[in-house]
Formats: sequence, C-alpha cells, structure tokens
Amino acid sequence: MGRATISDVARRAQVSTATVDRALNGRAGVSAANRQRVFEAARDLGYLPSEGMVPLPTRPAHLEFYLPAGSNSFMRSLASRIAGFAASLPLVASCRIVTMDGIGPDALARALDRIGPRTSGVGLVTTDHPRTRAMIHQLTEGGVRVVTIASDLPGTSRSAYVGVDNHAAGRTAALLMGLTAGPAERSVALFLGSRAFHGHQERERGFRALVRERFPNLRLLPAFETGEDNARSHPAMARLLRQVPDLGGVYCIGAGRSGIVEALRGVPGAARPFVIMHDLTEITRAWLAADQVDVIVDQNARLVGEQSVIRLLGSIATTAPFLADKDIEPRIVLKENLPR
Repeated sequence: MGRATISDVARRAQVSTATVDRALNGRAGVSAANRQRVFEAARDLGYLPSEGMVPLPTRPAHLEFYLPAGSNSFMRSLASRIAGFAASLPLVASCRIVTMDGIGPDALARALDRIGPRTSGVGLVTTDHPRTRAMIHQLTEGGVRVVTIASDLPGTSRSAYVGVDNHAAGRTAALLMGLTAGPAERSVALFLGSRAFHGHQERERGFRALVRERFPNLRLLPAFETGEDNARSHPAMARLLRQVPDLGGVYCIGAGRSGIVEALRGVPGAARPFVIMHDLTEITRAWLAADQVDVIVDQNARLVGEQSVIRLLGSIATTAPFLADKDIEPRIVLKENLPR
C-alpha cells in the first residue's frame, strides 16, 4: 500500500481537501472540531510522522536549527537532512537553518539575536559553556523548546538530546584500535575538535577508559585540539610522523580530518598508522574506499536530522519538560560494508 494522500485524509475525516490543507498548514478558516478530525485522520493513515510514543503538535510549528559553519562535512550533511525532512512534513510551518560563524557562546548569542518571533522550537549544536547554558534557560523560560544535537548539554532545560552515546562511541573506537594493534607496544595519537563540546569530552573519556582497562600496551599521546581547523591538524599530524617512530594508531574525535589525511598521504600503506574517525560523509566515504582511513564510527546524519525534527515537534506537543532519552546507536563502517 502506498503512502496516504491528502485525498485519503479528507475522505477519512469527511471534509474537503481544501480543509485538510488549511488544517495541516495552520491556516485560518477551519473549526476546532474539523481541525481535530483532520489530525486524527492524518495520524491514523500514517500521513503524519510518528516515532514510538513521541506526541505531535496539533498545529504546524516554526522551527530553527543553529549549526556551526566551516569545513565540517558532517554539519553540512546534517543541515541538508534536516531541511529536506522538515520540508516533507505538514506539521512544520517553517524550518530555518542558521549556520553560525563559530562554535562558542558568542556565535550562538549572535545567531539567537535574530530568532523569529513565531519560533516555538530550536535545535542546537553548540559547546558546553555557562553562557550557553544560560541562553538555553532563557529560551525555555520564554516558551521555546530546545533539543541539543550531536553533543549534549546535560543538566540544562533542553527537552531532549539527539545523537549517539558519545562515551560508548569512544569506547567502541578504543576496542577497534586495541584489537587491531595486537600485543605490540604502540603509541596512539588523539585529535579532538574542541573539548568545549561535551560530546568530544565524552568520546575522549570513553576511549581512554577502555584503553586503560583492556590495552595497557597502547601509549596514548597528549590529545591535540584542532579547533575544527584543518590548517592546525595537518602540521600536528606531520610533526607526529617525524617524532613518534612507533605511532600505530590515530583517533580523530571531531573535525580537522582533511588535514590529518593529507599529512598521511605520503606514508606507505604498510607503515601508515591505523586511522579511526567519526561520521560517514561523502568525503570520509572516499577515504575509506581509497584505504586512507580504516574505520568510521558513524552517527548517521540522516537519522540524526530526522530525529532532531521529530523530537523537537514532540517537545512542542507535550507539557512534560523532557522527552525520554533515546540514543542513536553508532555504526561501525568499514571499506567492505560501505552503505550504498
């Protein structure tokens, strides 16, 4: 059976297609009773999105998403997924995606200065900082629902977090690194985007904890923060290749990936350290296929984007301050199991 249409909804609700269109798009001229019939029919027929027990609002909502700009290909993919999915939903009256000119509280404050007056839900990818937490509190106090994406801010008044369990993702990377290293003593380099991201802290903690527990033969080098900048990661990686003869592995927790791959490009295959990165994008897919990277621990940009919209709508629909946690499971992607 194909997907339900507006005509199907109209027949089920016993109203005209014009009434269905007005009701689903929040326009005037629809009685409360007919609006309710339309939404019940749409839900029954599967015309509207549903995700487990997440409630949905009774009228279309205006959403905004604030994502860091720059060279992070995962963020570009996430923005595209959010925009495409939101455009397909009658319950989204508008979806504005704002690319912030930085990753810290200053960039977020500048972006929020232009928030739309009708906005009822905001999705954020931002750093953990007292000012950031204060801004989330201010938003929710004003009646705007907030979900954090990819990197959480626990203890704030946000309604939900959408993304992987980053601590588990870091432990997953450590297990793969340790199993491939074998019993030999090796050094492992860690590259972070920024410890200001709670998610990056959690990945690093998880990675370090499992290495201590299972692989004492691995020597973890001091972590290098790239600031999400390839111009910083490239010389740092080149310097490690010169100075650390027993470098057996590289774990890149955040962005700055292109600089690392470029620095490793001249290293013969057998001598290249084992490389683990996060997030499957068109760029990292090409690196896997070309044997420039060995493993991607992926959080699935499509699923994160769709769930960000769904859970933001759900938080608008409910009076409860928080939705139940539902982490996205990390995927282990290798050259041999690249998704089509």
